Amino acid sequence: MKRTDYINWDEYFMGIALLTAMRSKDPSSQVGACIVSPENKILSLGYNGMPIGCDDDAMPWEREGEPLNTKYMYVCHAELNAILNSAHNNLKGARVYVTLFPCNECTKAIIQSGIAEVVYYSDKYHDTDSSVAARFMFQKAGVRLTPYQPSGRKAELEL
Repeated sequence: MKRTDYINWDEYFMGIALLTAMRSKDPSSQVGACIVSPENKILSLGYNGMPIGCDDDAMPWEREGEPLNTKYMYVCHAELNAILNSAHNNLKGARVYVTLFPCNECTKAIIQSGIAEVVYYSDKYHDTDSSVAARFMFQKAGVRLTPYQPSGRKAELEL
């Protein structure tokens, strides 16, 4: 008889997004994204970080100060990186698992790429203008928003 305590697809893909977030060098926010086909195949991964070719040690990571001296003008978000990293030029119908609800800018890229569903782990900026605008655009574009619901059980491997 097969095991019955294995993790479901949502747990698997959100786990991969959480693991991918650990690649981020951002000292205050580590975000990961995992794009998955309707057939549950991983299409791409991304995490928040500086653009390729920009030395992480030479870039600002501060959250406050003059705009050009903070990370916000430079960092690529996890969702955008996952879309840009994809070898597939058609993400129509895909799901993206993200550890943080997308900002309004990433929302535009998600919609334009054809992703049909966003499964998000945290929505800590729910009331910000960026999140309100993102939800408005997702609703208008018909993109499904799904808060991640862990099962509450702990799967264990038997090696």
